[in-house]
Amino acid sequence: MQRMIWCARSAGTSKKAVRSINAGDLNWADVVLVMEEKHKQQLKSRFPHEVKFTNIHVLDIPDEYQFMDPELAEMIKETVAPILADWIA
Repeated sequence: MQRMIWCARSAGTSKKAVRSINAGDLNWADVVLVMEEKHKQQLKSRFPHEVKFTNIHVLDIPDEYQFMDPELAEMIKETVAPILADWIA
């Protein structure tokens, strides 16, 4: 069985985020995961060139959790695993 190595970055779409997403992040990424559809639309509006050919997946997780919330972490794990498995298949 071949092991995959993943590199990830975390950034928010809000200017109040601890780390806000930028064009460099989008150019670096092979896959972009966002919690809500509105986040995808914000990326498309703010970075039309950078996301034109980018795989953006909406996790459909409400953006109402606190940073490092255990319930949020579990939902992200459960939601992201099949997306990444499909992406590498």
